[in-house]
Amino acid sequence: MENEHDKDSLSLVSNTIMEALMKEFNVPEKDCFQVFHSHKKEEFIYDPTYLLRNDRSNSLLYIQITCGPGRTQQQKQSLYKELANQLHSQINIPKEDIFVVLVETSLENWSFGDGLAQMII
Repeated sequence: MENEHDKDSLSLVSNTIMEALMKEFNVPEKDCFQVFHSHKKEEFIYDPTYLLRNDRSNSLLYIQITCGPGRTQQQKQSLYKELANQLHSQINIPKEDIFVVLVETSLENWSFGDGLAQMII
C-alpha cells in the first residue's frame, strides 16, 4: 500500500472480514490468519458484468477464505451478505465489487505449527 489511507482501509477490510467470520461462522476471536495481495490493474483481469445486474468497478476486492467443513448453505449465504453489507457501509466498497470464494478443507489438512494437527488431536 502506498499511503496511510490505503493502510487504514486494509486494516478496516481485515477487521470487517474477521468480524463477519466470528458472527456467521462462529470463528474464535484469535483464529485470525490473513494474507493480502495487491495487484496492478493490468494484472487483474475479470469480467465487469458476469452474474450481476450492475457493472463491477476497478475496485474489485477478491476474498478467498480457507475454512474447515461443516457450515450450512444458510451460514455461507449469511457470510456473503454480511461481508458485502459491512464492507459497503464501513469502507464504501460497492457490493458488486466484493467477490468471495470459500475453500473448504478437512481438519486433518491443518497444522497451526509445532508439526501438529491441532484440529484432530
